[in-house]
Amino acid sequence: MKRKSWLVLMALVMAFGTLLAACGSGSSNTGTSGESGDGATAAQDLHINMSAEPPTFDPAQAKDSQTNTALRLMYEGLTRTGTDGNPVPGVAEKWDVSEDGLKYTFHLRDNAQWSNGEPVTAEDFAYAWERVLSPKTTPASEYAYQLYYIKNGQEFNEGKVKDFADVGVKVVDEKTLEVTLANPTSYWLGLTSFYTYYPVNKKNVEANAQWASKADTMITNGAFNLTTWTTGQELAWTKNAKYWDAASVKLNTVTASLVNSGATEFSSYQSGQLDYAGAPTGEIPTDQIPAAKQQYPDQFQAKGIASTYYYLFNLKEKPFNNLKIRQAFSMSINRQAIVDNVTLGGQIPAYGYVPPGIKGNTEEFRTEYKDSYFKEDAAKAKELLAEGMKEEGYTTLPEITLIYNSSEAHQKVALAIADMWKNNLGVSVKTQNQEWSVFLDNRQSGNYQIARAGWTADYNDPMTFLDMWMKGNGNNDAKYDNAEYDALLKDAQASQDNAKRMEDMSKAEKILVQDDMAMMPIYYYTSVSLVKPNLKGIVVDFSGAIDFTRAYFQ
Repeated sequence: MKRKSWLVLMALVMAFGTLLAACGSGSSNTGTSGESGDGATAAQDLHINMSAEPPTFDPAQAKDSQTNTALRLMYEGLTRTGTDGNPVPGVAEKWDVSEDGLKYTFHLRDNAQWSNGEPVTAEDFAYAWERVLSPKTTPASEYAYQLYYIKNGQEFNEGKVKDFADVGVKVVDEKTLEVTLANPTSYWLGLTSFYTYYPVNKKNVEANAQWASKADTMITNGAFNLTTWTTGQELAWTKNAKYWDAASVKLNTVTASLVNSGATEFSSYQSGQLDYAGAPTGEIPTDQIPAAKQQYPDQFQAKGIASTYYYLFNLKEKPFNNLKIRQAFSMSINRQAIVDNVTLGGQIPAYGYVPPGIKGNTEEFRTEYKDSYFKEDAAKAKELLAEGMKEEGYTTLPEITLIYNSSEAHQKVALAIADMWKNNLGVSVKTQNQEWSVFLDNRQSGNYQIARAGWTADYNDPMTFLDMWMKGNGNNDAKYDNAEYDALLKDAQASQDNAKRMEDMSKAEKILVQDDMAMMPIYYYTSVSLVKPNLKGIVVDFSGAIDFTRAYFQ
């Protein structure tokens, strides 16, 4: 063969090979990861999907799982969550705790920097926490109560203490922060890794009221910087070279598509466009879970997490101001049938609010205190409905609508439950899906009759599930108000006797779920996901929250 013909043929072979590789990959990490035989190294670029765009990038306003995932990439608190779910040093390299457990002195790292190269200071934390607690902050932070553990934090938030200098947060010097708690709290240190406790760059926030609305105006201190924000389409983060522990961060980029379709997400994973699919950022369609298990037995993961799926009743509006009507709706559904035939992810039927996995006194809280607060009984439910309607003067119930945020999984649960209400109670309930931010606004403002909800632990103690129902709490979307309930939790918050704390919280949960049926528990979550076999280092903690900052391709 002539040399010229040989070169042409080789060029065609190479071009055809390149075309096949491009068509077959869909992701730079699929099929070429790790150290290959010819010495090639995996591209450290992670592709995920988020089923909803984070409603905010301001830690003071954060309140949902999508924002939690995004902010964990971008920020770091005094501590961060380790692989075992316990707090490890973050911006604070060490801390001292007084003998009475009230005073924490944090020593910040000298090399902790903002993404613009400025040092992260104790003042940045104090300023961020003041923003969360300040009654002048607009909109008010719904998570302000997470800082009530700090001395005078609640009083400042409620306007009873006017000067933040009287709150238990003291800037000793640029790298030393002293925090005094209202009561000794064994789990408080873990909260310092939560987004409400993240610092913000004081100069940047004060200079630009819209600082969190564009990628190029955000100054952050975490492992990644948000570099692309195409509304409704894509978010992308790039490794932050200024991060103090940049040497431990292996990924170069994290790119998230914004697609609210579990079917599309699963298909994208199958084609290699995604390296991770499923909870908590997205979802695998329930009807595809059996196929996912079969097709990817080594990549499919289903893990029980400290999270509860439930429905909220609007307690301030008819007809759900009536206890018997709430009881009828809750007792008339079949939870086991829902997890067996609808969700299909190994979920556990819920008859309480605090899920398995949360610490109790010596064992798990759910082991020490069983969730046997009520029983399903369709016949009894129908009697209760009739009694409740008579008390309210109804011959027929008014039109009832159940709202849920747009999701194939939520839709299927809603339709199944509405069908049970129809069959067991003779009540027709309209189901309505709403876009995530609209749904959150409607739920928070009380613009609903029944609304889907889910709660995931912020720290490992029953209090993270129960204090949200206290009067005035920013996350109390049902506007539940029971003085006995509040008193029990205040006692539990102030007590140093852990056994008594657990007893008080158990009594409070009984009031919430059994005596008042203020909410309708449905099931305890599992986290169902697919993870490429060469993707390592992802941390999913006991609550199901995910941290990609130390992930890498092997």
